[in-house]
Amino acid sequence: MTGTPTVAIGALGGTIASTSNATDGGEIVPTLSAERLVAAVPGLGEIAAIRAETLAQLPSPSLDEPTILRTLGWARAVVDAGARGVVVTQGTDTLEESAYLLDLFWDRPEPLVVTGAMRSPQVAGADGPANLLTAVRCALASVSRERGVLVAFDDELHQARWVAKTDSMSTSAFRSPVFGPIGRCVEGEVVYAVPAARVPPLRLPPGQETGDPRVPLVATYLGDDGYVLDAIRAGGANGVDGVVIAGFGAGHVSARMAEAVGRMAGRVPVVFASRTGSGPTGRAMYGYPGSEIDLTARGAVGAGWLSPVKARLLLWALALHGPVPRSDLAAEFELRGRP
Repeated sequence: MTGTPTVAIGALGGTIASTSNATDGGEIVPTLSAERLVAAVPGLGEIAAIRAETLAQLPSPSLDEPTILRTLGWARAVVDAGARGVVVTQGTDTLEESAYLLDLFWDRPEPLVVTGAMRSPQVAGADGPANLLTAVRCALASVSRERGVLVAFDDELHQARWVAKTDSMSTSAFRSPVFGPIGRCVEGEVVYAVPAARVPPLRLPPGQETGDPRVPLVATYLGDDGYVLDAIRAGGANGVDGVVIAGFGAGHVSARMAEAVGRMAGRVPVVFASRTGSGPTGRAMYGYPGSEIDLTARGAVGAGWLSPVKARLLLWALALHGPVPRSDLAAEFELRGRP
């Protein structure tokens, strides 16, 4: 296929690659290779030369940061070898996190597109082939360049920074709360509503492809007295590299939890985010104990518009370089936590 552009597809497993031996089609597990995923998409070979590689066969809850960083290294290598774009397939449960972690470090102009499926290949209405075809078209399109990592699902295109899985079962499970999708694939054409732009990527420290800082995510709740956060702090200096709090509303916690936040912030970086699923952390509206003003005064940093899981990944990525000074932490969340 001389002159045909190449798209590299790396498969990590997930529902899109899962099959069943049960008569009712249940109890699915990841079994399909990248080559078999590609073979199931009509017309795919007519629009691109496909380089397919199976990187893992895991359910998405079993993916972790080192696996995604190895995927990043693979994606860089195939682009440097001449691929016009890259597609990564995986399970949907952690897709919003994998895509954002890739985006934090993706330093190539070529598109890197993440996709998956909500229905396995053996059931009626399987959505994997359509999502994969959309992802390849997105990876091929010149208008997709310089946009960082994108998520292609249900014919919509989302920025990795804002996309979230918002439904446990629907084939239209992925949304970008507040900001919405930035593009669509219509009759085979990739169309964007906004110009290409992105936040500069972070630098991955040499030899940190398998690094694994410990950054827990703690969700607050009615009556939270800070017990869990204090238990983490009691683990000692070697316990954690930072903590993210999923707070009420605009990032709020109870007065007693605020005291625990202050104790923790004296030891390691603490970031507070909103657990609502949409909207930013506050800056200067409330002044009671546990409010955004109070938490900031105690040394914590607001996540801005980033969801708790993405705030955690940003703190995790920064911790790869070692201890994170509060001034640097605040600057990074100011830059990356805004539209």
